[in-house]
Amino acid sequence: MLKINIPGREEMTLSHLILDYNGTIAEDGAIIESIRPRLESLSKDLSIYVITADTHGTAAQRCAGLPLQVLTFPTTQVGEIKAQEARKLSGGVVTIGNGFNDIQMSDAADLSICVMGKEGCCGALLSHCDVVVTSIDDALDLLCKPNRLRATLRT
Repeated sequence: MLKINIPGREEMTLSHLILDYNGTIAEDGAIIESIRPRLESLSKDLSIYVITADTHGTAAQRCAGLPLQVLTFPTTQVGEIKAQEARKLSGGVVTIGNGFNDIQMSDAADLSICVMGKEGCCGALLSHCDVVVTSIDDALDLLCKPNRLRATLRT
């Protein structure tokens, strides 16, 4: 469990991290290597899931050895499925994504982060997220170094 005190708001208690795969933690189907140590660290406090339509069909293989569970749903309904999975988890869900199919998941989260990386992000997602960053490293560092999140979200 990760507790973050944000001035002017209720204390945020996070237990689960849901990540999109392509465009978020992966580029062109390959995992971004710099995230491995961050995920290892965060797994001590959060249960971590990758939920993806798996465009390139590589998510499970590329995530092997990481402290997370991969759920693939190669369907046009993946946006609703991601939201359902976020709602199923009890207490404190943070989501990180970049695509149109991450909108509903972001709406279901207690904290949502949009990554505007090399593969871009869906413009419509921006208004559904609490924070927008330019890399997955920055997104994960908001959780690894909560003072950054405090400064961004304080009232």
